[in-house]
Amino acid sequence: MTSALEAVRNRRSWSKVTDEAPTRAELLTLLTAAGRVADHSSMRPWRVIELRGSDRERLGRAINKAVGAKGSSSKPLRAPLLLAVVATYRKSDKVPRWEQEAVASGVAHMLSLLLDEAGWGVIWRTGHYTRSKPVAKLHGLGKNEELLGWLYVGGKPPKARPGRRKAVDARRHFSRLPSAKRTEAEATELSS
Repeated sequence: MTSALEAVRNRRSWSKVTDEAPTRAELLTLLTAAGRVADHSSMRPWRVIELRGSDRERLGRAINKAVGAKGSSSKPLRAPLLLAVVATYRKSDKVPRWEQEAVASGVAHMLSLLLDEAGWGVIWRTGHYTRSKPVAKLHGLGKNEELLGWLYVGGKPPKARPGRRKAVDARRHFSRLPSAKRTEAEATELSS
């Protein structure tokens, strides 16, 4: 079994996949684990919708309707399985809307890592039509819900090249809290 660190280091997006896809039972196991993300007040402000077969064609028609085009977009046909990730906002005095969306995003990312580690090719796709009325209606979204995008899932092509992601220079994104002296000096400089 791969360590979490190795799974994250080896993760890549798969824009091209084969026609194989995980079963519903496999997805339920992975989704149960993905649902363990940090979740203030355990609100579980998310859900995932499975799209297979003709569901993808229906999505293609909704996408085209959203962009004012006729026919059906072929974008949803790029993978045999699409998993729509939905933020389901709950009323709360403690947990703001943005934090609930962050939890739903965390579930999507965790699920993509688990799918990748289980041998599936995954890419998270969005688009300006993601939050359009035709696409929301197709997914049966409630007034308290927003679609965050889809995980496109399929088999990893057997002769695919390794991903070429640039390494992250963590030093550029990691710092310490400014010292009190510097903060006061900066405040004085700004007020001058």
